[in-house]
Amino acid sequence: MSIRTTTRATGLGGRLRSATGLLGGFAATSAAHLGSILSGASVLQNATKPALMPLLAAHSVAAASRAGREAPKLLAPALLASAGGDVLLQLKNDTAFLAGMGSFAAAHVCYVTMFVRRGALTDRRRALVVAAAYATAWAGLVSQLWPDLGDLKVPVAGYSLLLTSTAVTAAGLNWRTGLGGALFLLSDTLIATQIAKWRELPGHQFWIMATYVLAQYLLASGTLQHQEHPEHQERPERLEPAAV
Repeated sequence: MSIRTTTRATGLGGRLRSATGLLGGFAATSAAHLGSILSGASVLQNATKPALMPLLAAHSVAAASRAGREAPKLLAPALLASAGGDVLLQLKNDTAFLAGMGSFAAAHVCYVTMFVRRGALTDRRRALVVAAAYATAWAGLVSQLWPDLGDLKVPVAGYSLLLTSTAVTAAGLNWRTGLGGALFLLSDTLIATQIAKWRELPGHQFWIMATYVLAQYLLASGTLQHQEHPEHQERPERLEPAAV
């Protein structure tokens, strides 16, 4: 075996261990966080939540590198913007809540842009059907929540529309991202019912975070899975005219 082959194999092994280790770290931190919610261990809960999305972002970069590719440009920013939202929402005041909502809005802009560039709306008929279904659900939910949202009516309605756009475009990529978008919408719907002071489910906070963590994992892993097919590479922002 040549030195070059040995070096290449060693590098591949290192990337494989790195990606696997980061995914294991994300899974362990997620389990610890969810367990802390059930047990009421607030210190552990506050310590683990900010680490979730950075670990998933690092895993996504390492997994793409393992496959010999660069990670989708907007995937890590989406996850890190979500991490910013996670931290801000822990502060539990109105200003921080609005700032956290803005951070998550930035994450959804990244997701929507990334999915559209990857051809999520190519099948226009399917996209219209999915969009119509989600728009109907969004309108029904907002109309029910509206009287109980107080001063947050407009921010919640605007943010939820952007979140719905993520769900619509995610559905156009593959089943993983589609399910991830739906679960993200479910997670934030549970938060909205808290804001409106509706009756909470047993283990309400647990279900908010369980659906959120799974949603983000599915969005990230589904995007990486989609990237494995060369015909689904990101579209360039600008196409140069072909030479005649």
